[in-house]
Amino acid sequence: MVQYLVDGFRGRPELGIEVVHVDARLSGDLQDVGSARGGKVLQLLRYCGQALVARIRTGVGTLYYIPSPPKRTPLVRDWMVFLLLRPWFRHVVFHWEAAGLGEWLETQARPWERRLSRALLGKPALSVVLAETNRRDAEVLSSRRTSVVHNALKDPCPDFVGDLEPRRRARWTELRERGGEVRVLFLALCSRDKGLLDAMEAVAQANAAAAQGPGPALKFRLTVAGAFPDPGIEQEFREWCGRPGREGMVTHVGFLSGADKDAAWRAADVFLFPTYYANEGQPVSLIEAMAYGVPAVTTRWRGIPEMLPAGYPGLVEPKDPAAQAGALLALATSGVGLELRREYERRFTLDRYLEGMASAIRAIPGRS
Repeated sequence: MVQYLVDGFRGRPELGIEVVHVDARLSGDLQDVGSARGGKVLQLLRYCGQALVARIRTGVGTLYYIPSPPKRTPLVRDWMVFLLLRPWFRHVVFHWEAAGLGEWLETQARPWERRLSRALLGKPALSVVLAETNRRDAEVLSSRRTSVVHNALKDPCPDFVGDLEPRRRARWTELRERGGEVRVLFLALCSRDKGLLDAMEAVAQANAAAAQGPGPALKFRLTVAGAFPDPGIEQEFREWCGRPGREGMVTHVGFLSGADKDAAWRAADVFLFPTYYANEGQPVSLIEAMAYGVPAVTTRWRGIPEMLPAGYPGLVEPKDPAAQAGALLALATSGVGLELRREYERRFTLDRYLEGMASAIRAIPGRS
């Protein structure tokens, strides 16, 4: 989202937002994210120095920042940044990509952590949240203004109407009339709370139910795309796949990007994402499914229901593989993916995102 913002504002000067970017990347890979490492402190100080130089050189007085998820190590990082930088900037804009810090400060933080967070991070000029249900983060830090701006995705298939839509319609007709293999995609971090193990169990239950049901036989196959952050979960995954009767039901293809990722989305019949990740904001993988016209089975969790059309049939409760299996059976031949594609075009395009962010920032009184 930050890359979209930087490139988009620079490419569309008519939006009226000047961008000075300090790429404050602290983690080299997935395992390093959120870890405490001495070298990160020196990196952070260097980035803060770059921001101060930019402030003096350009005169830009608004600091845009993505706050910490509800974890102590990145929160300490935020304290350091704002102790050094906040006195130099007139306005602060928080973009809440991760949800839950406000709740954590109220319910789990030590009293001194809560006070320090409010002193250093409190009263930003603007908080941008991804969904109405995420407003609490902004409220706890007494944000002066709060705007809801959805995440976005550059259209990965501008050929949708002429190419992908006809193929999807033909595919759903084929499955409905003749049965066959239903290609289910899980594309996310391969962790328990992103719903990986629940997804596997849901596919097994959907296969058991399909084998006993009337009509053309459906056989569900799950492709898992993503990295394992925890060796223990990877071991559970492999043990589950090795049990009798589950051979070939689930395949792990690792982290996908570029052409491989595009091919996986175009081949998918259903996206299965039963997350209950505590800090879930507005998952880009779900927006990708919508853009590709792939029916999604996902959870009533955090801001996810707000992303989908009213009454959407693929929403289930978290930690309920049986309900997920039922939704897989219902959506595999439903054609509801076309409705999701229309929702993407209406709410989650890059132009919508840039215009929403620009409008929110321009509304800050006396900004510079």
